Amino acid sequence: MAKENKLQWIDEEIKNLHETGLYNQIRILSSPQGAWLIVDGKKVLNFCSNNYLGLANHPRVVQSAKEAIDRYGVGPAAVRSIAGTMDIHVELERRLAEFKGVEDAITFQSGFSANLGTIPALVGKEDVIFSDELNHASIIDGCRLSRAKIIRFAHCDAEDLGRQIDAHKDDGYRRALIVSDGVFSMDGDIAPLDKLYEVAKKNNYMLMIDDAHGEGVLGRGGRGIVDQYGLHGKVDIELGTLSKAFGVVGGMVTGRKSITEWLRQRGRPFLFSSAMTVPDVAACLAGIDILSESTELVDQLWENANYFKAEMRELGFDTGQSKTPITPVMLGDASLAQKFSRRLYEEGVFGMSIGYPTVPRGKARIRVMISATHSRDDLDYGLQAFKKVGKELGVL
Repeated sequence: MAKENKLQWIDEEIKNLHETGLYNQIRILSSPQGAWLIVDGKKVLNFCSNNYLGLANHPRVVQSAKEAIDRYGVGPAAVRSIAGTMDIHVELERRLAEFKGVEDAITFQSGFSANLGTIPALVGKEDVIFSDELNHASIIDGCRLSRAKIIRFAHCDAEDLGRQIDAHKDDGYRRALIVSDGVFSMDGDIAPLDKLYEVAKKNNYMLMIDDAHGEGVLGRGGRGIVDQYGLHGKVDIELGTLSKAFGVVGGMVTGRKSITEWLRQRGRPFLFSSAMTVPDVAACLAGIDILSESTELVDQLWENANYFKAEMRELGFDTGQSKTPITPVMLGDASLAQKFSRRLYEEGVFGMSIGYPTVPRGKARIRVMISATHSRDDLDYGLQAFKKVGKELGVL
């Protein structure tokens, strides 16, 4: 028998992705982030970016990064625990803790690595994790790395969480962690944090919330979901990202000082991966300054989002259960979603389709990300494109 190409299966899998409409075409940007972009050489309205507040190209943020490079160079070229902790890293963590109203903060290289570092540092193979069934991939991977028993509870359902806990009360686990996204990135709905907290309090379990899409969006001036619910000092671990509303890159864990101190000792991405670069840290500091001074950008974000969602529903689109600026335009079929995305691009709107495995099969969509930088004319332009393509493809 002739030897089979050991990588043939990859070619077959990629072919299958194309045939089933699940192949993800990665488009290329050649402009700064903003309301409008140059994507694959074409100027299009940006409905894809997580740049909620327009900070990715904000003049103060850019200037702060430039000045920091002149002072410190580009990067620390070392892990935080050896020679990579610079005074601006310490200042960023101090300012983040102050902004969030918590005891302490620790930064990671990304929100994804923050989950991979935090969850395994808190629980291990003798422990149990109760995880929302729609949690982000980084939470799922962090849970798997921990080797703890993973028990899923129904999405945003604190009552089911309680039932799952009761069903496993006598299983002999050493420690227990409840973990949930704050804002769910694909549907835009918000975790019932007040109810999750009551369950955690009743059972004396650790509570962790991933607020990646709540930073800069929820709470007073974008201080996040814990602020939104008024639960300061009650949520043990609040994880977030600096790559969405802050427009830069990096992750953070804020909350109790004992936990951040432990992560500095046992958080593996913190210990074994080089620190955030100098311009990233400086840019994040400028973002905190902007959000601390005014709620203008956050207010504009919500005004734009509420207008767009209301108009989309008026047109007849299904925008799911979103309670945030994330606006899923539910289409169901993956091939239809990809075709819809291509036609939007032709009409001058950059709105990427989202399908399996990011969302369940049959739940494909165009996920629109509204920004504070969009003008009313921009939003109307996008609405007209959705209306035209929706009618053309039989969605409306």
